Amino acid sequence: MSQKSASPFAQEEKQPAQQSSFLNKVDRYFLISQRGSNVRQEVLAGLTTFLAMVYSVIVVPSMLGEAGFDHGAVFLATCLVAAFGSLLMGLWANLPMAIGCAISLTAFTAYSLVLGQGVSIPVALGAVFLMGVVFTAITVTGLRQWILTHLPTGIAHGTGIGIGLFLLLIAADGVGLVEKNTAAGLPVKFGDFTSLPVLMSILGLAAIFGLEKRRVPGGILLVIIAISALGLAFDPNVTFHGFFAMPTFGGEGSLFASMDIMGALSPLVFPSVLALVMTAIFDATGTIRAVAGQANLLDKDGNIIDGGKALTADSVSSIASGIVGGAPAAVYIESAAGTAAGGKTGLTAVVVGALFLLLLFISPISYLVPSYATAPALMYVGCLMLSNVNKLNFEDSIDALSGLVCAVFIVLTANIVTGIMLGFLCLVCGRVVAGEWKKLSLGVVILTAILVTFYAGGWAL
Repeated sequence: MSQKSASPFAQEEKQPAQQSSFLNKVDRYFLISQRGSNVRQEVLAGLTTFLAMVYSVIVVPSMLGEAGFDHGAVFLATCLVAAFGSLLMGLWANLPMAIGCAISLTAFTAYSLVLGQGVSIPVALGAVFLMGVVFTAITVTGLRQWILTHLPTGIAHGTGIGIGLFLLLIAADGVGLVEKNTAAGLPVKFGDFTSLPVLMSILGLAAIFGLEKRRVPGGILLVIIAISALGLAFDPNVTFHGFFAMPTFGGEGSLFASMDIMGALSPLVFPSVLALVMTAIFDATGTIRAVAGQANLLDKDGNIIDGGKALTADSVSSIASGIVGGAPAAVYIESAAGTAAGGKTGLTAVVVGALFLLLLFISPISYLVPSYATAPALMYVGCLMLSNVNKLNFEDSIDALSGLVCAVFIVLTANIVTGIMLGFLCLVCGRVVAGEWKKLSLGVVILTAILVTFYAGGWAL
């Protein structure tokens, strides 16, 4: 009798014990206690990172939508890429870094590849897929280190600066802040300052500055939501399509497995694939190192703990993105918001990935956001990328100035590859004229010869 009467209490005591056992397993798997953290802190850090980067599910569909991609399909792809990449980073590399479709590389895909060069959407997705394959091969074979050794840092940082300027121009042009100048003089002029899109964009950008300065979690998203609400209230072009919808991966407008790999291998498109790879090499390495440093996840030699796994997770995510119909993937610098909140393990990234999976069921909101709601986010990211100027070493003026040439001509020609080619050309010729030809590596000379030949032969678009 006594045993039977005690059994309900034994079951009640067993449940907390089971929960404790599960938490202990989670702690051991992610090395949470070992890294000086706890489960609650990791979950809150994941939520913070998610709020800081969730604007991407609005910005990426908006940018690719301008190039003819289906908004709903891109929304699904963006969520899937962020979920896959972040879960892979968390469960495999055990690092508190979230992955998503990179805004800068999304701009390249939409405005340079599709709209600029006239590449079809399937070929563009093939280029994204190939970029991931090449980047993964470079990472796992050690070629990445060889490229990093032979590519000048000035041009690498100049590429980031140029993409930032490119994003600013794209966003400003999209809302009418600047417009084509049909009169004599420079090609652009100031737009209609009193128009709703222009006013909302400027005020939105200023609001983001203020919220980010105050470190408000999800500040960018809050601005997008606020401007979208104003647009719904006062702009007849903004219409309501509902909030919830079951995700579908087939039917009209689907981008799933629609990539054209052979088309991306053509001589006219493949150089753009290499440009994506080079940009990703430096962006991924710099971002991962910065976030790892903030989280104190560097070893005694200053190397990133499991950095090889982190870079591989980053590159493999771009392969997945090409398959599902998204833009090239990268570790988000917004991951630093999560590490600042105490994230030190992969559980932070797992939380981010799980939250992006939940977002799959609210795809109609991507139709509710006007371009002037996302323009402030684009301009803000562009401004942040201009901070690469601080990384230029002006003690080596030829390297630094060649990087600036790369940056300026990326935006002036609206083509990243063109800017890189001119940067390489100025670097090599400048070294020779200055008598510093010994500073030129064989790798730099070979890459310069390939790029110049490509343009001189008339194969560039």
